[in-house]
Amino acid sequence: MELSIAKEIIEAYGFTADNVSLQQIGSGHINRTYLLSSLKDNKKYILQNVNAEIFKDPSAIANNIKIVADYLKTHSPEYLFPAPITTLNGDLMAHYNNEYWRLLPFVDNTLAFDTLSDTKQAYEAAKQFGKLSRLLNEFNTSALTITIPGFHDLAWRYEQFTFALNEATINLKANPKEIIETALHYHFIVDYFRSFEHSKEFPDRVMHHDTKISNVLLNASTNIGVCVIDLDTLMPGKFISDLGDMIRTYICAFSENETDLNKVKIRLPYFEATVKGYLAEMSTILTPTEKELILFSGKYIVYMQALRFLTDYLNGNIYYPITYATQNLDRAKNQFKLLSELFENEKILQGIIDECLS
Repeated sequence: MELSIAKEIIEAYGFTADNVSLQQIGSGHINRTYLLSSLKDNKKYILQNVNAEIFKDPSAIANNIKIVADYLKTHSPEYLFPAPITTLNGDLMAHYNNEYWRLLPFVDNTLAFDTLSDTKQAYEAAKQFGKLSRLLNEFNTSALTITIPGFHDLAWRYEQFTFALNEATINLKANPKEIIETALHYHFIVDYFRSFEHSKEFPDRVMHHDTKISNVLLNASTNIGVCVIDLDTLMPGKFISDLGDMIRTYICAFSENETDLNKVKIRLPYFEATVKGYLAEMSTILTPTEKELILFSGKYIVYMQALRFLTDYLNGNIYYPITYATQNLDRAKNQFKLLSELFENEKILQGIIDECLS
């Protein structure tokens, strides 16, 4: 085994360094992920390091997943929920030298995509994320621990932005003056959210909170959805977290790293496929208020992400990895362009939603 993984981690799961092979996989920036192949029986597993710098309490993640896995095993035993395998000692994670590792079953004949190339992929991914929340509709969300406090709290993200703005140097604030004005202009999104935040018609649900396309497995031959993965942020939240993040990441052909803003456009077929896929599972349980907020969910998450990029730029780029000094500023510009597209195409998009609901 050539990769620098402590033998104690491997041994905690009953393997030794000389009877496994390891290959680093995945495109995530938070956790390190490896394909572990047993040389004894040719079985495959996913070995993943949980980043304790981001997730301050890895045991809370493990407990959340176990609680949900136990619930689904009882209430939806046919549902594929790839929960971690316990160590030889029965622990939910292997802990050694201040590192936390988990071993997951490998799901055969599946693929995880980094980018969408077909509307069917968007539909199936949205359907899978919706299915997980639907199956957990009766689950007591208070049983779960918040693994990242304030993760999708737009009001708090706005406060972080204004604090960074007040603390930033004159030079840092001079370059993005127009974008700062744009960020301040869209504050009404925060106010609108606050107007119904505590409504009974806007309940807490079990949300994945990170619904990018690479966090769902599709059948390698048919592209039909199989299951969702990377459950670190599985915790209580609002439906807008999942659907909004899908709208943000599925409807544009280019990521937030695209600097040619003329390319940042909404792909209407992908928007329709995403909404249809999500509603295929969630339409029967969403409240009337939630259904009215489908388009708003995209605005909410896109605005929040724009603020986070801009805040990081004003803070001196301390959170998101960058390859050049103004990359976070460019990312913020990209997201504000996408936000403007949602507003400019509002009537068309709402028409698609209304048709999907009917």
